[in-house]
Amino acid sequence: MLFVGVVLHMRTRSTIGLVLAAFVTASADAKESAMHLSSPAFSDNAAIPTELTCQAADRSPPLTWTDVPAGTKSVALIVDDPDAPDPAAPKTIWVHWVLYNLPPETTALAEGMKASALPKGSREGLNDWKAIGYRGPCPPAGRHRYFFTLYALDAVLPNLGIAGTKADLEKAMHGHILGQAQLVGTYQK
Repeated sequence: MLFVGVVLHMRTRSTIGLVLAAFVTASADAKESAMHLSSPAFSDNAAIPTELTCQAADRSPPLTWTDVPAGTKSVALIVDDPDAPDPAAPKTIWVHWVLYNLPPETTALAEGMKASALPKGSREGLNDWKAIGYRGPCPPAGRHRYFFTLYALDAVLPNLGIAGTKADLEKAMHGHILGQAQLVGTYQK
């Protein structure tokens, strides 16, 4: 009888552990999914307007976000295209913008954001044109997807320098992400 009681106790503890693990995971997922990123220029999974691409003024789109988790010390943004050079045969992820150390109270970026207009302390890294700042959609073939991924971080990151890349930012963010949100735009010439 004692053996059965121990087995039942172990099963109960195991079940409670599984339930607790599921609850913690659900809570973490809820925290991440609570953030919301949007643009008044285009809806999620919709076409990015031509005026925000290389075929026109090549300006960054206006972005707004809500529900940044408590404890956020900085915000980062990566814009990339996983469909380069051709969505039918993608070979690389092309980086359009690397932006980090936005103050946590920042909730928007205006259209055509320039380095001089960024909030104090914000930093930009290198895009795949080997330039600092934003470069818009300019697909050589097919309809590409552009992922705008916003990260809430529990730290202000060290300066990655003028040669800081997406990979450098991802390495610096490792273990510091409190939440994230994503907006996807598409474009075809």
